[in-house]
Amino acid sequence: MGYRWACAAGTFYPADPLRLSAELARCLGARKEELGPPGPPLVRPVGLILPHAGYRYSGEVAGVGYRALWRLGQPEVAVILGTNHTGLGGPIALAEPGAWETPLGPMPVHRELTQALARALGADLTDVPFVHEHSVEVQLPFLRYLYGELPFVAAVVQPLSRPEAEAAGAALAEALTKTPALLLCSTDFTHYEPHAVAREKDLLALRHVLNLDLAGFLEVVRAKRISICGVGALALFLAAAKALRLLAGELLLYRTSGEVAGPMDQVVGYAAALFREVNEVA
Repeated sequence: MGYRWACAAGTFYPADPLRLSAELARCLGARKEELGPPGPPLVRPVGLILPHAGYRYSGEVAGVGYRALWRLGQPEVAVILGTNHTGLGGPIALAEPGAWETPLGPMPVHRELTQALARALGADLTDVPFVHEHSVEVQLPFLRYLYGELPFVAAVVQPLSRPEAEAAGAALAEALTKTPALLLCSTDFTHYEPHAVAREKDLLALRHVLNLDLAGFLEVVRAKRISICGVGALALFLAAAKALRLLAGELLLYRTSGEVAGPMDQVVGYAAALFREVNEVA
């Protein structure tokens, strides 16, 4: 068991707890006490795709996703599939059980589910890929602010082939099928292209994402050279979400960094999307 220090605090989001709480309220559009009562505890898994850039750029897009989750219900555990920006570790790596620091207090890694998923996925169980990796970490202040010490599983995923994603997705879904879990994919979309180009490419990819069309997604990313940093995490998410029958996909918000802070000639794309069972839709 270890304790991971928050490497992105003070850069991607404020390190001071008061400033961080104020920034989270800005991203969510209201303070926690103004959001209204949360939904009841979840009884089935729910999926979210959210960005992981600095809160100044992507925080409001993430906030839209977390507000949708707040209204839907409280998860029992969060399984966060992050981007592997460092290339360290195997195709899928899970953080070891322990706790992760946030400025709002620690977040516990779910020991039993982490160990079960490591076996089921054949994943590396090591903290090495996470030491300087922000993609999972930037989700934790939102979860801590809304739900307190919610147990979570931290994963980072390198690019996967379709068979690899399908096999891992089936194993992940089997482990979560009776768990009221949040399955969260942490990824940004197109990187450093003009706004119009990024938007066009990303909306093409999102058509396949919302339909849980893994083959179509991987093909359009290849054919259009879409620079999605979490393409492996997204592939695993799509395969798992389809196996869990989270067939009701909804794009909540798409925005680029150029729309938030400029300039428009070199942007990064951000999306928030929600996935749930069809019979869960009101």
